[in-house]
Amino acid sequence: MLCYLLFSSYYGMAQKSGFETVRIISYNLENLFDCQDDSLTADDSFTPQGEHQWTENKYWIKINNLSRAITAAGEWDIPILIGLCEVENAKVINDLFYRTQLKEWKYQFVHKDSPDPRGVDVALAYLPQKFQLIHEEFIPVHIESGKATRDILYARGIISNQDTLHIFVNHWPSRYGGELESEEKRITAAETLREKTDSLLTCNNHCKIIIMGDFNDYPDSKSINDGLCAISPQKNSIFDQLYNLSYSIHKDGMYGSHKFGGQWGMLDQMIVSGALLDSESTCFVESNSVNICQAEFLLKKDATGTAPKRSFLGTFFAYGYSDHLPISINLIIKDTNIYEHNK
Repeated sequence: MLCYLLFSSYYGMAQKSGFETVRIISYNLENLFDCQDDSLTADDSFTPQGEHQWTENKYWIKINNLSRAITAAGEWDIPILIGLCEVENAKVINDLFYRTQLKEWKYQFVHKDSPDPRGVDVALAYLPQKFQLIHEEFIPVHIESGKATRDILYARGIISNQDTLHIFVNHWPSRYGGELESEEKRITAAETLREKTDSLLTCNNHCKIIIMGDFNDYPDSKSINDGLCAISPQKNSIFDQLYNLSYSIHKDGMYGSHKFGGQWGMLDQMIVSGALLDSESTCFVESNSVNICQAEFLLKKDATGTAPKRSFLGTFFAYGYSDHLPISINLIIKDTNIYEHNK
């Protein structure tokens, strides 16, 4: 299994007494629809009679493919948190986590049907024995044009009985109609998210925030830089600043989570508050800790090398996985009792 790894030094340390390494994943599942027509959403094409001729057989092939991809992204660790984009409803999430090889881990999840016209939502799956959920919230994004879009999912919980994490799962408005023409919608989403993170950081500037998802923009886009105010990690981090851990991969340009026009890009990103870059804290990440899973079965050859082996080519089912690759970070957690004893 080949994965493009950008973390290393703390992995060995995390295996020593006093440390635990846990994995957090973000994955756009590319149109995970069931086969039933929902009269409240524009999902008609994902029915047996629709354009995609979306049958139970195709659906279950995709479900099992995605479970395999999530397992690969976890590598040696079963992920404790998985941010999901492009899920239609609770049924498809149930099928993915309770009717595939993932069922043995007994994930629970946070989800709510969003106002998106197509009915695609975000969700957060979590291992309850590792992440104790204490609050969930869905933050609406009010676009000036009035067109509905996905809510931002906010969850707060205790990680490994050690520390509080604030998790945000995003799927910002697409670039449909043109990047510049649609830019203001993503800036609105960014400002909506920033308002919430500011309120958390004002109350506690050591607040540990993880922001993930498909932003439909890049780390140096206006929405990320100016709207969300997330910047490239610095040598000395500031606790109440947001840092985009995906920035270095984007600038390198050799790899990405998504490919368009023959170019890799980082539409999928991991962003954290400065408190999570403090290695003296009870839990932290490294600034270069983003991992793009490039397991061979998730890729296909193309004119410029490889690209994600996607599920759909137009309306044709290509028997693939997704047009995005899963990305992850490793969170290092100190067992404070053991750690203090060993210091």
